[in-house]
Amino acid sequence: MDGGGHAAPPGDAGAHAAPAADGPAPVLAEGRHAHHNGPVNAHHHENEKSSSQERITPRPTFLENLASSRDSQFMLDRRDSDDLDRYFHGPRDLDRHSKWPIMLRMHGSVMPKLILPIVFVAGWSTLITLLSHFVHDLSVDNILLTVLGFVVGLSLSFRSSTAYERWMDGRKSWSLLIQTSRNLARTIWINTSEREGELGKQDLLRKLTAINLILAFAVSLKHKLRFEPDVGYDDLAGLVGYLDTFAKEAHDRQTIQPRKKSIWKATGEYLGVSFADSNPRKLVKRAKKPLGHLPLEVLNHISAYVDSIIANGTLSISLHQSQAITYLAQFNEVVTGSERVLDTPLPAAYSIAIAQIAWIYVLVLPFQLYASLGWITIPGSIVAAYIILGLATIGSEIENPFGHDVNDLPLDTYCRQIALELDTITANPAPKVHDFSMREDNYVLYPLSTAGLPAWKNRSVEDIRSALRAKVVANSRKTASNASTMVEEVNAKLNKQSSV
Repeated sequence: MDGGGHAAPPGDAGAHAAPAADGPAPVLAEGRHAHHNGPVNAHHHENEKSSSQERITPRPTFLENLASSRDSQFMLDRRDSDDLDRYFHGPRDLDRHSKWPIMLRMHGSVMPKLILPIVFVAGWSTLITLLSHFVHDLSVDNILLTVLGFVVGLSLSFRSSTAYERWMDGRKSWSLLIQTSRNLARTIWINTSEREGELGKQDLLRKLTAINLILAFAVSLKHKLRFEPDVGYDDLAGLVGYLDTFAKEAHDRQTIQPRKKSIWKATGEYLGVSFADSNPRKLVKRAKKPLGHLPLEVLNHISAYVDSIIANGTLSISLHQSQAITYLAQFNEVVTGSERVLDTPLPAAYSIAIAQIAWIYVLVLPFQLYASLGWITIPGSIVAAYIILGLATIGSEIENPFGHDVNDLPLDTYCRQIALELDTITANPAPKVHDFSMREDNYVLYPLSTAGLPAWKNRSVEDIRSALRAKVVANSRKTASNASTMVEEVNAKLNKQSSV
């Protein structure tokens, strides 16, 4: 499915409809464009206008090809990418399990990005070794190795700890988002009542709308953190395409249909060549219209829904009202926390200094090793360079945990998790205590007794409390045989009492 990737902007959506002075022409309920084919249709549209005060606008073209399942919505299988792209690009699929030893795995490794630096270090160490052996001894006292090693270790430790802290802060923000989504969805679905008749149907559909907006908030936040400002993406178009947002007005099909990368650019990205990396904010910088802030705009619509259910009395308990408003504030906290991680990287002075310190140590290393190792200087320098530059590269990669690297946070998986959990919550009506508690297979004193709640309902309170005490005695027995005997004795006693 190519989704919204080949969609036209919303401005194209009304091209097939007859123009009107007060806005786009109406469409049929199924979402197809309505055409004025004669007086009958004209009369039909007049009746539609008179029967409904709400404007029915044409469906944007990016809504014509939507996902048919959660997997296709979030494209976790990456059908449109080749094997190399699926292997070296992420984020990592948490559902996959590899039996390869960790030291032999390439998926998630920074090895591809270290190929060119290691080749350079190999050539450099070979040059120094050859000059020292055939021309002039360039070796220096290895006391410099000890001094510089301490500084390099301190720098890499600082780089790794700050990068991991940012990665973990991003994970905490998305953990809070998942938790708040569950809580707010439960408050809407369970604690918000539904009125009788047509109003009840309207309440149900509005509940579903609000719960879909919870998912839309998570997905729109994911795209914003990746500097993807449009609404026509496969996982987002069907959730917010009907909302009036700045992102919808600024929709551009070229944004979600980028040009295919050349083989040289793709190879450069795999190898970590800095000149091949594109500016991640380029889509935002090239926008010709205001992009707004889609997550906050979605949050505004959720807030409007919460206000409406408080006003019409369907969310009547004050505690639930306070909780719903608190959940909205937590959503805003998630946005702020994620943007803090995204917009405050390690200061450039630190990044530059750490990179320079690591490279100075690697380049000076052959001079210090030659006196002790001779020709072993070449492989020794390569191993040391791999360790030092590898740690520096990992710190640089996870500094922004919201991107598309294998080691970045799997935001697509988190969004799919939220979607499936919301589907689970809405799969059944709000449960009623009387319906599920009175079932025959509700073993309230299990494992002491396999009698259902209806059977215990016919016994006295003293019998129930006596059985609860016997349950403790039975569970404290050390052997299974003694415990089972105790259960049989209690059941026989209770049956005798009930018969009397």
